[in-house]
Amino acid sequence: MTFVTTLELESGDRRALDSVVADIKETVERKGAEFKGPHTPPPETLAVPLYDDLERGGHFDSWSYTVYTRTVEIVGHDELASSIATRSFPDQVHVEADVRSIQQSG
Repeated sequence: MTFVTTLELESGDRRALDSVVADIKETVERKGAEFKGPHTPPPETLAVPLYDDLERGGHFDSWSYTVYTRTVEIVGHDELASSIATRSFPDQVHVEADVRSIQQSG
């Protein structure tokens, strides 16, 4: 049984995000594991309304920011994938890990 570890990384700081992804890719390739990605969906722009007084309902212009996402997959090499998923990442990069097993035909 082979495990696939999918890491979804998000950040408002594209440079920090790309640096972390490049470091992960370099580490995985150096160890000889199979690496897929990074998959790069379009950035998402979010807006947050800002109110100056909740009772009167007055508000300022919304605060908007962009969130960048990268998704990578590590196939097999369970110990390597585990060490990467549990490493310390910069505060501005949010990481979610998903591990699933796949059946090999044969």
